[in-house]
Amino acid sequence: MADTPSISLKKKLEGKVAIVTGGASGIGEATARLFAEHGARAVVIADVQAEKGKSVVESIGSQRSSYYQCDVADEEQVKSMVEWTVKTYGGLDIMFSNAGILGSSDQTILDLDLSQYDAVMRVNARGMAVCVKQAARKMTELGTKGAIVLHQQCRGGGGRTDVHRLHDVEACGVGAEIGLTTAGDVENLFRPSTSLKGVALTAELVAEAVLFLASDDSAFITGHNLVVDGGLISIPFLKPVNPS
Repeated sequence: MADTPSISLKKKLEGKVAIVTGGASGIGEATARLFAEHGARAVVIADVQAEKGKSVVESIGSQRSSYYQCDVADEEQVKSMVEWTVKTYGGLDIMFSNAGILGSSDQTILDLDLSQYDAVMRVNARGMAVCVKQAARKMTELGTKGAIVLHQQCRGGGGRTDVHRLHDVEACGVGAEIGLTTAGDVENLFRPSTSLKGVALTAELVAEAVLFLASDDSAFITGHNLVVDGGLISIPFLKPVNPS
């Protein structure tokens, strides 16, 4: 009997250079690992959590990843990170703007903590805009047809969707594809409310969506909001029906 030929994984990011902000934990970490598995030549883990970021690099391998401490809301820091990435690895193909923080879920408009609101918007909206701006500028300068992917959580991500659409219109002229993934707080926050049963939302599932938008599989897709939420947004009020 003839031997069955082995099926090798198609590496979707072979030779690519990627930056993953918020890459030290959660969805960012899962995405960084998946990018490396799919042949990315280099993955830059950008985060403010130095110890966790360096640990991710150690597990992926320092020959294919690096840690860069960066506050995404500080434009000079993001610009320096992009410049460092290009100088170190010779280019930039993918920017995954993932860094974000969550606000409190138990506030009403009557007791809204505006200092907390400002902190969330500084990272989640301004930080995303800064990352898109600097990545698109560098890709334009290098003549790179890159991919810029943004991540928005259902809670704490307000403002990202409209900014993503604005940047999409402008970046179409410079060759950068822009996609947006929207996910609930992974694994815990929305699990009781999702309509899709039997499948739990994990960071790895969201990372697969990011990989799709970052790879040539989505070559003719831009400005798209790919929602990964188990039906939460589509059927927000659906409740499980208890059998009688």
